[in-house]
Amino acid sequence: MSWIILTIAGFFEVAFTFCLGKAQTSIGNTKYVWYGGFFFALFISMALLLKAIKTLPIGTAYAVWTGIGAVGSV
Repeated sequence: MSWIILTIAGFFEVAFTFCLGKAQTSIGNTKYVWYGGFFFALFISMALLLKAIKTLPIGTAYAVWTGIGAVGSV
């Protein structure tokens, strides 16, 4: 179960990276919507990562989490 939670956390990392990129190129009120999405996805990603590291080694979990984020961001 922890691996599934970690994978979902990685997808939310991709989401907050995407939202941050969109916020930087947006103008007006749209920028704030993207920043809201960024903070929401960041919160969910970190919460799921914390839940996953309760049963997985932190080094392994962090490597998988950042790996999913790096591949997804490219």
